[in-house]
Amino acid sequence: MPRPSTVPPPVTSVLEAAGTWLPAGMSAVEKRLGELTGGHGATLADDAGATLAAGGKRLRPMLVLLCAGPSAGDAAVRAATAVELVHMASLVHDDVLDGATLRRGQPTVAARSGRERAVATGDLLFSRAFAELAADGGERQVELLSSASVALALGELAQRRDAYDAGITAERYLDRCTLKTARLFECACLLGRAGNGSPAHAEVATFGREIGLAFQLLDDVLDVTGPPERTGKPRGTDLLDGTVTLPLILAREEDPGLGEVELRELDERTAEAVCERIGATGALERVRGLARERVDGAKHALADAPLSAEESGLLGLVADGVVERYS
Repeated sequence: MPRPSTVPPPVTSVLEAAGTWLPAGMSAVEKRLGELTGGHGATLADDAGATLAAGGKRLRPMLVLLCAGPSAGDAAVRAATAVELVHMASLVHDDVLDGATLRRGQPTVAARSGRERAVATGDLLFSRAFAELAADGGERQVELLSSASVALALGELAQRRDAYDAGITAERYLDRCTLKTARLFECACLLGRAGNGSPAHAEVATFGREIGLAFQLLDDVLDVTGPPERTGKPRGTDLLDGTVTLPLILAREEDPGLGEVELRELDERTAEAVCERIGATGALERVRGLARERVDGAKHALADAPLSAEESGLLGLVADGVVERYS
């Protein structure tokens, strides 16, 4: 029996509103993910399977299915599977670069099996993603996912360059988030449209991009607020990794001393103290407000998109769910 979708509340309300076709599609994606992460030798299958078993929100494959619509069939399932495999691969490689030991409360592949096996696992997931798309001969879909994967790499390089620099600007941060997060959300929406033969309308791309940015903004707030039992990692992990996010950037305006914090010298205790200082400035509510503005912009784009009332309504529920999950 397929593993159930791991999309958490309140995004699960989308599954209920869609009737039977969307839950069936998400279950098919989950089953296909299980098939593709196994069968490549016990070692890689074990590490890839552990990555899958750690769960996730599965927002990206859900967006593919929603933008493809209820009649899209197996091609949409394969496209949704490919997007999630790229996402999983990027997380495995990120954990190698960051030296992270936990992901969603579970040991990372790098922590449990070593850097070399983690790199190989990420490479496997990337290769399976593109093989899955190529099976349908969807040249446009392969092009879309390839472009988004390049953006992921460029975003990671930008994050490496910015590491431990407490003085980066909000504009630089948002550019990085667009590359590392928003482009794959945008790609998911466009893959769904391309898979059912629909034109790639700018409004659909805008929706995905704005939802991706809102998601990242709120995720960065959650890194500051915790708690670890919810995030599956220590509070202030971004600070410990030297990753400067918008909460710190905005907090510097009220507490200039935060710009002088030596991030390389932080440990879990002092990182938590910095999180408290960030929270005391009101920066977290400002970031939440900016995320809500992004969601509003995404929903506004839907009003002009060539979608059915059902498609627009379900995508609007996804947008609301992104905010509600972090409220």
